[in-house]
Amino acid sequence: MIHTSNAPGALAPYSQGMAGAGLVYTSGQIGLDPATGALVEGGVPAEAAQALRNIAAILDEAGSGMDRVLKTTVFLVDMADYPTMNDAYRAAFPEPFPGRTTVVVTALPAGAHIEIEAVAVAGT
Repeated sequence: MIHTSNAPGALAPYSQGMAGAGLVYTSGQIGLDPATGALVEGGVPAEAAQALRNIAAILDEAGSGMDRVLKTTVFLVDMADYPTMNDAYRAAFPEPFPGRTTVVVTALPAGAHIEIEAVAVAGT
């Protein structure tokens, strides 16, 4: 199990992340500020950036990093936010970018507009 106070705690029965077989799997992260537990203000740009910072914190705790991410899944409430999400994504990941699937969903926890999960190679 991976747990850090630099990312928000679980809102339900799940771990922030798990490591095994040389990989780190993060749970989906929304734009919760780990210090306040509240969803950041500013819509998709701010939520995406915070979700990606949360993922980075979990990977860091596991001894990995954003440069070791192999695959992500992005969940959006509105596909119109796809370009905005891409801007935050591009800023968070070095090239070559990880594989990615983007899915539109009806709703997300805490009224979030975006959720992101990642699979990364363990270690640094």
